[in-house]
This record gives sequence, C-alpha cells and structure tokens, in this order.
Amino acid sequence: MTLLLVSEGRRYLCEPGEELQSDLGVLTVPESAEPGDVIETHLGTPFRVLPLRGPDLFDELERTGAPMLPRDIGLVIGLTGAGVGDRILDAGTGSGILAVYLARVGAEVISYERDESFAGVARSNMRTAGVSEQVTIRVGDVRDAIDELCLSEPFDVVTLDTGDAAAIVPSAPDLLRPGGYLVAYSPFVEQTRAVVTAARETGLSEIRAVETLQRELQIDPRGSRPTPSGVGHSGYLTVARMLPVTD
Repeated sequence: MTLLLVSEGRRYLCEPGEELQSDLGVLTVPESAEPGDVIETHLGTPFRVLPLRGPDLFDELERTGAPMLPRDIGLVIGLTGAGVGDRILDAGTGSGILAVYLARVGAEVISYERDESFAGVARSNMRTAGVSEQVTIRVGDVRDAIDELCLSEPFDVVTLDTGDAAAIVPSAPDLLRPGGYLVAYSPFVEQTRAVVTAARETGLSEIRAVETLQRELQIDPRGSRPTPSGVGHSGYLTVARMLPVTD
C-alpha cells in the first residue's frame, strides 16, 4: 500500500519498509504504518502519514503529458454517472489519470494507449494508486480493436481523449449498451464540432458540448476577487447517450 508522507510542505510517496532520505532527516517507514500515524526522522522531524486520495494522485503520479484536470474528470463522472460495476472503454490512456479516478469510483476500465512507453508509465501509476486489478492497459490504436471490442460485453461508458475521436464515434452503437454514454475530451473547438457532428450523424441522443472553466478566488484583507493569473479554461467535453431505437 502506497502512503503519502507530509511534513513542512514536503510530500513523498512511500511504501511500508521503504527508507526515505531528505534534508529533514532519514526515516524508515514501518511495515505497520497506517494513515494517521506520525513518523519522525533521525533528526526528530515529524512526518504525518496520509492515505492517497484522488487529488494526491493527480499531484504525485508520474506524467507523460498534460493529463485531464480533476474538474474535467469530475464532469465526466458527474455527467455519465460512472460508478460501481460499470465497464468503461478508455481511449488515449496517457498517464492514466482518468482511468485511476474511474477505477477508484468502482468501475472496471479497459484503456488503449498507442505509445508503449506511456503505457508503461500508466501501468506503474495504476500500481501506485492500487487499482491494477481494475484497469487493463493495452498498447495499440483502439480503432484497430473495434471489431473485437464490439463482440465483447458492451460498455457502460466510452471515453475518448484522442485527436481522432470523431472517427471513433460511429462505432458507439456497437460498443455501448442501451443507456450508455460516450464522452470525448478535446483541446480544440474544431475537434469538438467534429465529434458533435459525428454523434448526430450516428444517431446518438442527449448530445451536449461544454467548455470547462474555473477561476480560483483571491481572498485577502483588501477584498475578494478572481485571481488575475492562472488558466481558467482547460478543454471541451462532448457527452452523448446511446438510447434504444423505437419504432
């Protein structure tokens, strides 16, 4: 079990039995260490042991690029209802941040990543997050596996974080169970438009496209206002639903 050790603004991921060396001192994490414990270095510096929560994983897991932000992931989960027992197909693993969050809400995830080195990092992140048994990472282009996937048990949710998401949308009716959701994350408006157009042509329902914006507040003695710096925009999400065909 990976633990988070925190002291004086420092954060370290450690396994029980592991030795941690820093300018704050040296300590060996006890095999019996649990969240809530306090461990001191040989210099007497206390480290608090915390469990790994989603925000910790987002901050501490290894990156292979720019991952989907927690606010986007929250929308994916909130707008699809992804949860315990769901079967999810995830295209564009990257660092695996989205797959980690989906697994931690109880879903089983099959994720495709074209870059073998990225896939290796994502597998390591799954182990750190404790969700290796719930997430299967496959190396390859999901489009090459569509025929095989369509013959398997249908998915409750399909998530697409790839530049060619619009080309995958037509396969949604064969991948999703009735009532299932398709979600595409796009950095550009043009890609979003292409996904929406493909969803309409494919006959998906409840199609909506949203931009995710968030501004942090600066609160000080003079007053409160949005911070003047920072990126408020992160990307665009398209959500569509597979509804049964009626006569």
